Amino acid sequence: MNRGSAPTGMGEMKRRLGVGDAVVIGLGSMIGAGIFAALGPAAGAAGSGLLLALALAAVVAYCNATSSARLAAFYPQSGGAYVYGRERLGDFWGYLAGWAFVVGKTASCAAMALTVGSYVWPGQAHAVAVAAVVALTAVNYAGVQKSALLTRVIVAVVLAVLAALVVIALTSAGADTARLDIGSDATVGGVLQAAGLLFFAFAGYARIATLGEEVRDPARTIPCAIPIALGITLAVYALVAVAVAVLTVLGPGGSASATAPLSDAASTAGAGWLVPIVRMGGVVAALGSLLALILGVSRTTLAMARDRHLPHALAAVHPRLGVPHSAELAVGAVVALLAATTDVRGAIGFSSLGVLAYYAIANASASTLTKEEGRPSRLVPVIGLTGCATLAFALPASTVISGTTVLILGATVHGLRKAWMNRASH
Repeated sequence: MNRGSAPTGMGEMKRRLGVGDAVVIGLGSMIGAGIFAALGPAAGAAGSGLLLALALAAVVAYCNATSSARLAAFYPQSGGAYVYGRERLGDFWGYLAGWAFVVGKTASCAAMALTVGSYVWPGQAHAVAVAAVVALTAVNYAGVQKSALLTRVIVAVVLAVLAALVVIALTSAGADTARLDIGSDATVGGVLQAAGLLFFAFAGYARIATLGEEVRDPARTIPCAIPIALGITLAVYALVAVAVAVLTVLGPGGSASATAPLSDAASTAGAGWLVPIVRMGGVVAALGSLLALILGVSRTTLAMARDRHLPHALAAVHPRLGVPHSAELAVGAVVALLAATTDVRGAIGFSSLGVLAYYAIANASASTLTKEEGRPSRLVPVIGLTGCATLAFALPASTVISGTTVLILGATVHGLRKAWMNRASH
């Protein structure tokens, strides 16, 4: 197969997205997942070392973003690290990356859907979560341009809510008395675990790379969009989560015990009127993440189906809408089932390990690029790969065991399939 081309007979995706659309899709996933979901558990693990954990997660995320951007520019196809691993390391590693991404991010979709349900109607969280999955699957089915437009609106709303929270926190009485003893009670293990949890929040730039066939001029657009989206997200996280809105008003201990740290920060700052607005911002942010996640998982499913690692029927592209409609419907159905039967904590922990495994393979792939192919500094993929492995094994033991088991299961399925194909060819 020629680099950048889709297999014949299955339809080609239309290149409609520019830099702005790609940046917004990344922001919708990163900001939505992190600010409203990951801060509490991360603060519980790191204590006052949350700022250190954020910095560590940012370094790993930057290396992953750089590696992904160089690979995505050279391989402008749907599939992300599934394609990169296959082309640079071999079929097995590409398959394992795709397996880790699809399984982990499907769990992440369920987590975001359940977040929506718990904010909107706690007593019927599962029912609301399923309804959200159905609605956003329909939006994605209608076409990627409509998805990008809706994500743009969602990001604007979330940023407006966070900006209001920052202003309130900076001008509150608590901001004058709170102490920020960075690292005073932190442990190495706690900071690493928190960084692993916070990395979950930075993983949205993968949505940009997996849209390789749908962006205009991918060699320019993807390397430009990924660092812009990551940089904006880092700025928002640092300002809201560390500088003022959480640590300054509540203190590290308060943010660790808070179930909804941002709305609790608004309440502690004496801005009760802002609490329902922040909660609604959480709903909108989770919807933005869910929209982008379903979009990305369906594109990797498409790529794996093209290579028959998944049922080939999932590789179909709608002749008029130009979207992988079979993959989108299948992903939506699986996510809806998970949202109806699982809990948000288990889904987030399982997703984290899958995402780190996915990026470990992406960094290994980037290390094989030549200078002529746009290789990043050799130190970048080395730091990225080492960081992914370290953060993955720093996660809670139950998460490491369950996630590793599923990765081994995927590898076993690949081995059995390859053995069957070898016997069939003789």
